[in-house]
Amino acid sequence: MFIDVVSDTVCPWCYIGKRRFDMAKAERPDIEIDLRWRPYQLDPTIPAEGVDRREYMEAKFGKNRSKEVGNVIREAADEAGITLAFDKIQRSPNTFDSHRLIRWGASAGTQNEIVEILFRRYFEDGEDIGDRKVLVDAAKEAGMDHELVAYLLLHNKDADLVANEANQAREMGISGVPTFLFEGKFAVVGAQETQGYLRAIDKVQAKLSEQAAQ
Repeated sequence: MFIDVVSDTVCPWCYIGKRRFDMAKAERPDIEIDLRWRPYQLDPTIPAEGVDRREYMEAKFGKNRSKEVGNVIREAADEAGITLAFDKIQRSPNTFDSHRLIRWGASAGTQNEIVEILFRRYFEDGEDIGDRKVLVDAAKEAGMDHELVAYLLLHNKDADLVANEANQAREMGISGVPTFLFEGKFAVVGAQETQGYLRAIDKVQAKLSEQAAQ
């Protein structure tokens, strides 16, 4: 079963959705699921060096609303086994380079691992995942060829491919992440509860089994 996950690395609901989906996947060990992470930028206008996170969030939501949103997200994250540390995050990064790294993670066979590492480093460790040094270190942690990653980042490799893929997601009408696309046909939008993902997996698997029997 192929599932494309359209996501951004600074989207807390994407992190929560990933954890919930991982739990659903663990309950269906007999189903072979191939996850493919696809790029999406919630705010591609953020400069390459990033911006001050507190100022950015307050400008976007307002001071009080920003705190309310953070509390709702933190509660959902706790239930998914994630300890968010918003107070550690100093910068809101441009996520474009992180999506390039995720693309290369697929070639290295460590895409799901690098996605998890980037989420953890940003939301739990407060690291700036727009910083190429942080990305190279994340690649090393995932067991990737970090020297090659440093070279690819420096020479802007695959920039056009990632940009085109991110644009394609918007052209498809995707405006909210995470979006899980099952077999390119069935979409599940948002960080569903684990049972929601299980129902989607079972529904698609039943259709695949039906097609195979014809």
